[in-house]
Amino acid sequence: MNDRLVECKNREFLYALYSRIFLLEADPELLKTVAKKDIKEFFPNLQDWEPYQKLSSQELIDNHLNIDFTDLSLLHLTPYESFYIREDAQIESGGENPVYEFYEEFNFVVEKDKARVVSPDHIGIEMEFMYMLINAEIKALENSDYKAADEYRVIQVEFMEKHILKFAALYLINVKNEAQTPFYHDAAETTLEFLLSDYQYMKAS
Repeated sequence: MNDRLVECKNREFLYALYSRIFLLEADPELLKTVAKKDIKEFFPNLQDWEPYQKLSSQELIDNHLNIDFTDLSLLHLTPYESFYIREDAQIESGGENPVYEFYEEFNFVVEKDKARVVSPDHIGIEMEFMYMLINAEIKALENSDYKAADEYRVIQVEFMEKHILKFAALYLINVKNEAQTPFYHDAAETTLEFLLSDYQYMKAS
């Protein structure tokens, strides 16, 4: 069980990191996280990027990263599940959105104004929900409640299958292709790799 707990904490961290990256503009704290020794490997192209090496964090954010984020999240691409799965390509922002079924069961409240999203099926919100489920699994493991931990794992797999896997690849591949900065290119590539490998890990465990 110790190995499972360590793996869960690693998974929890990565879901939190990728949720943060795609949910809001970059800030100096996020760049500090990305610069950590054990995180650098997830952003290989970023390390060699001249602006990243020469500019201050705030200059990098203002002149490059936030411009790219706006293009990829607000102007040119759409990070919402309903956009990809509805025949009319509309974003379902109301209570009919299927993700609410999961959110309500676990009292997961989406503060759309605070997160600045128009719908609860934003990729960043869905990854935040996975973070919450993994956190619950961790607490169950720490309390030696292995039955509850297994139940949370089953729910994670179900949520991945019913929601995240339905659209994440489409959006992230578009981000990778459209990104104007190595930061979002690398983030999109490694997020997709992580989501697919995490799903396979859960199915095999």
